[in-house]
Amino acid sequence: MAAARQDQALAPSLTSVRPVVTGLGVVAPSGIGVEEHWSSTLRGDLRVAPITRFDPSRYDATLAGEILGFDPEEQVDKRYLVQTDRWTWIGMAASRLALADAAYDPAAHEPYATAVVFGSGSGGNGFGQRELSRLWTRGRTAVSVYQSIAWFYAATTGQTSIRHGLKGPSGVVVSDGAGGLDSIAQARRVIRRGTATVLAGGAESGLTPYALTCHLSSGRVSTAAVAADGYKPFDARANGYVPGEGGATLIVEDPAAAAARGARVYGEIAGYAATHDAAHPCRPAPDARWLATAMRRAIADAGLTPDDIDVVFADGAGSVDLDAQEAAAIRAVFAGRPVPVTAPQGLVGRLCAGGSALAVASALLSIRDGVLPAVGNLDTPHPDHDLHLVRQPRPATVRVALVNARGYGGFNSSLVVRAVDPR
Repeated sequence: MAAARQDQALAPSLTSVRPVVTGLGVVAPSGIGVEEHWSSTLRGDLRVAPITRFDPSRYDATLAGEILGFDPEEQVDKRYLVQTDRWTWIGMAASRLALADAAYDPAAHEPYATAVVFGSGSGGNGFGQRELSRLWTRGRTAVSVYQSIAWFYAATTGQTSIRHGLKGPSGVVVSDGAGGLDSIAQARRVIRRGTATVLAGGAESGLTPYALTCHLSSGRVSTAAVAADGYKPFDARANGYVPGEGGATLIVEDPAAAAARGARVYGEIAGYAATHDAAHPCRPAPDARWLATAMRRAIADAGLTPDDIDVVFADGAGSVDLDAQEAAAIRAVFAGRPVPVTAPQGLVGRLCAGGSALAVASALLSIRDGVLPAVGNLDTPHPDHDLHLVRQPRPATVRVALVNARGYGGFNSSLVVRAVDPR
């Protein structure tokens, strides 16, 4: 009892800390670097296109969101290229960009002051497919010694911590598309326990024959042959998602530590909540109550009400039934208030854990620039969804944004980011 009372006494000081985001690094189909990604998003550039990484003609799906112009030798130390998969190259490149954007040099800080927590849903599938092929065609001696680690979900976390000498409490969160939000929530926990800085977010590169086969097994991948007919969140012609690669890294800091070094702040992590449908592992729940619950709890965790939310960055699954569920959840939470709703990911594809991390980066840029990005690849909003969808980018006062993400199997997460008074 005494220990419990002591924990309760400590709780207010731990939970009162609202970490801030001081750096963003983006490597995605929309661009390499924050400004390239953001300008592409606001222009509405459709970066979904026919797959070029391999011949997809034998598969039902042939479209994807690929990163153009990404040269790993320019982005990642060569010693890591033989040890890791493309998804780790993307994640490490995004982390390097985020550290530069935050003007944060880990070497200038005590090693245990910085941690790494990433979300992952796909892992190193390209590396794994190649080495398993060697195993079956050439025998075990042909398999790389790095096979045991390169495919693993924690590979990007581990290699990033090694590259920058980061010894704070680190980890990986595996919750499919919700992983990017969940990693940021875990970063908040780590900071509240005393670590000053955490690299969080996620990146994916599930564009290999093996990975595409896994995507297709869900039955929710668009089989459209033309990009404009592909991934269409909340559209009357929604027909499934298009897989993509990429993601974002965020530098999340204790606000006092960020202020002490005079860091520029994009916004604060104001609230978070997660739920699980607890339904069939391969089929969605029959209703949206658990997603609505996550949204309400995240808003309450931020000490806000639905009236305080200026925009919702939706999960936008791109299937009529899943979009209808999310639309119902949004309508229930906002009780008829026409809150603006956007889902720019229709432009780049569904990036699994990288997609939700990228959505948080976009939400913070929306706050920074006072502009709402449009729903990606939207032509005709589905009339039954009854949402106030952003059809064209437009100026707006954005102080608070709610970001939704869902993962295959029933994961629901919501995150609230808020502007910070520069004074």
